[in-house]
Amino acid sequence: MKSIAEVLIRMDEIVSECKSKEMRIGYFAVLYRQVTLRIKQGILTSEFEDNPRMEKLDVLFAKRFIDAYELWLQGKQPTKSWRIAFEASQSNSYLVLQHLFLGINAHINLDLGIAASQTMEGADLNGIRNDFNKINSILAELVDGVKANISNVSPIFGWLIPLAKGKDEMFLNFSIQLARDGAWKYAEEYHHDPDKKFQIRDRDENISNLAEKLINPGKLLSFLVKIIGFAEWKSVGKTMDQLDVLVN
Repeated sequence: MKSIAEVLIRMDEIVSECKSKEMRIGYFAVLYRQVTLRIKQGILTSEFEDNPRMEKLDVLFAKRFIDAYELWLQGKQPTKSWRIAFEASQSNSYLVLQHLFLGINAHINLDLGIAASQTMEGADLNGIRNDFNKINSILAELVDGVKANISNVSPIFGWLIPLAKGKDEMFLNFSIQLARDGAWKYAEEYHHDPDKKFQIRDRDENISNLAEKLINPGKLLSFLVKIIGFAEWKSVGKTMDQLDVLVN
């Protein structure tokens, strides 16, 4: 893939596959397709410092998710942080937001730094920092829209989740802004280290630990998650359609 147009074709296919096969990784796929559409719009209106470079970054970034998805379908092993997200997507024990956060965790905390470095290969990484932050701002904006309207797919989330306030910051306060800052620091480490494979292995191990905390958030919150989950829509396809509306 060399263009956002090609990325969007594949993302449309992935969304369709997830709907037909009732695959919950489709929740993240719906969100990420909208992120890609939003970046495409931004490029067309010259929102970024370097719009051709942003398209290159977007393609490299998207390809890491698409490659991980295809490896998983083939029975092969993607990075551990993505593997946890894919394994969790086979279960109905987790909330829609947990599935979204697991995808965001792997994609922002691991993939984005790698994609940024690859975009700036042989150049000063700092040159892309503003556009790097812009991608995160777009994602945060879309996720905030989902969170603000989560009752559309999780009717009692807003009633029960305040009971766990302060009990598990990892899940309740999952922050794209904080993830962005950590992702940039990692991008710098990855960019300057000649041992790229080590950087990926080491970072992936740390990010997979965060993923485990997202799906095992402590006794009280885990109990509330089960109750909230009973009231969430059970149709993956319908939930994906509603998420598409919320993100828009």
